[in-house]
Amino acid sequence: MNKYSKIYNVILDNMDLNEYRLRPISAIMYIQDAFARLCATKRMAAYDLFATNQYWIVTEFNIDFVDELPFWSEEIEVSIWISEITKLKIYTDYEIRYKNKVFAKGNALWFIIDKESKRPSKTDVVASKYNVCEELTLGEHKKFVLPEKKEKVSEIKHTNNLSDLDFNNHVNNKSYINLAEMTSSEEFRGSHTLKSLNIKFNRETFLGDTLICSTYRTESPQTYVHTVEKDGVSVCEISTTWTEKQLKTDIVSFDLDIKKN
Repeated sequence: MNKYSKIYNVILDNMDLNEYRLRPISAIMYIQDAFARLCATKRMAAYDLFATNQYWIVTEFNIDFVDELPFWSEEIEVSIWISEITKLKIYTDYEIRYKNKVFAKGNALWFIIDKESKRPSKTDVVASKYNVCEELTLGEHKKFVLPEKKEKVSEIKHTNNLSDLDFNNHVNNKSYINLAEMTSSEEFRGSHTLKSLNIKFNRETFLGDTLICSTYRTESPQTYVHTVEKDGVSVCEISTTWTEKQLKTDIVSFDLDIKKN
């Protein structure tokens, strides 16, 4: 089996409270959960790697939203697979379907890190356990390139708390993306929806660290650059592209398929 698939339901914590649809950035958590489950089938989950003093990290993440986002409680299917393995790098590609149509697709770059040296481990074990499916959802795996920054739009300060941490006691990837989203105004978030997101993680941060997230305009009026820094050093870099929302769906008339137990 080259691809791993998992059915999820859109839960309250992951939906837009105004439109009752999946928040685009919440799709990332379903993808990462599916990857963790794929790893568990190969005995390569985080808890398996702990025994060998190693852990997974994701350094780049790309996602495009290409169709209608699912409504609250509806089923979505996440499919994820290993699409390329080099001496040190592991690439995954993925798609998310809703009503049998792909609404999000992308790829990510992973490493296995040695806890002592903090350096990437060779991928020999991964290559022996995983089958590679050379299906690429966004074309070739390109090097991350951040658009050129123009004037700064906004800036916020955040101190990492317990809710930001993942199972490695590092700050969760979604927390950085939430910070980037928080730098935009409520009016902007209400009138625009995310169409694509590209992120590069440069350093880990931990409980109690203070982060500065800044948002900049670019040459494209709908694309923004977000930088997250700790003590003046880059933690991660994000680019987001947005589009204006269409007329809102009438929630009351939405044909929700609720299945009885």
